[in-house]
Amino acid sequence: MAVSAGPTRELRMAKKRYTPEQIVAKIREADVELARGQTTPQVCKKLGVSEQTHYRWRRVYRGLRLEKVKRLKALERENTRLKKLVADQAIDIAILKEVSSGKY
Repeated sequence: MAVSAGPTRELRMAKKRYTPEQIVAKIREADVELARGQTTPQVCKKLGVSEQTHYRWRRVYRGLRLEKVKRLKALERENTRLKKLVADQAIDIAILKEVSSGKY
């Protein structure tokens, strides 16, 4: 992983984005390693993720099959798009009310 220096010049790890498919594969790999008796910190180090990330992924993706993960991500994108659409409509309505009341 690359190392980047922030505005305070401290060193930190660069963030890496994983696809849902990669996350599911890493969770399954972690399950196998945990079943073999390794500890969670050992497994996380082997996978190259923090324990916090491991537990978050487990909470969100555990028990999901790959096609359901893809569907979940698609629904999240759709939800984001619809929220933006509603926000834009709310702004348009507010503008129209202001114009119609003569306060412009």
